Amino acid sequence: MTGVFIQIRLDSSRLPGKALMPIAGKALALHALESLKKIPAGVHALLTEEASAEALRPLAAAAGFELFTGSKDDVLERFCAALEAFPVDTVIRATGDNPLVSWEMASLLLDQHHELDADYSGYSGLPPGCGVEIVRAECLLKAGAAARDPYDREHVTPYVYKNPQIFTLHRPLAPKDFRSRFSVSVDTRADFERVSRVFARLYRGVTIPIAELMSFIRTQESSA
Repeated sequence: MTGVFIQIRLDSSRLPGKALMPIAGKALALHALESLKKIPAGVHALLTEEASAEALRPLAAAAGFELFTGSKDDVLERFCAALEAFPVDTVIRATGDNPLVSWEMASLLLDQHHELDADYSGYSGLPPGCGVEIVRAECLLKAGAAARDPYDREHVTPYVYKNPQIFTLHRPLAPKDFRSRFSVSVDTRADFERVSRVFARLYRGVTIPIAELMSFIRTQESSA
């Protein structure tokens, strides 16, 4: 069974509370949740820490996500603990600062992940903020037991992809039509304003298809 796990917390150092900031009439993170909900999965869960939980609970409920609280800074431990609550065998990992995360590309990658029987899968070349990571649950648990570097524990998957001698990795370039360096991830106020302009141009009340986003990005790249 596949689980979609999205990690969100509200005390970002660069842009505090960004997950709740409004874009096109909805909280930023709700756009991510609504896109990820389109991925066929047995579990959709929002993973956060205790201080953020109550503020995020309405978003999780609105999008049909379970809410799980765990470690604040050891996010790898948060994921491993979530696997005890939701015993899935495959995890699609996403982050709540990506309101334009693509469920379409995630679904395509998931098919490849299963076909290749990979431990870890992730596209390179997608616009930053559009992609997800897919990892076998037992590999996350192995990483949770073995990883010692604080970076590996904060960012969840580095221990897996830094150890190709242990894990089977699938890290292909994204299909050519979906490659760009144009970032739609939100880390700073400038990022938020840029992504808000994308939504103002493309959003019509439903998740923006990746093809429409790429068409918009091409116009921005050609005019730069």
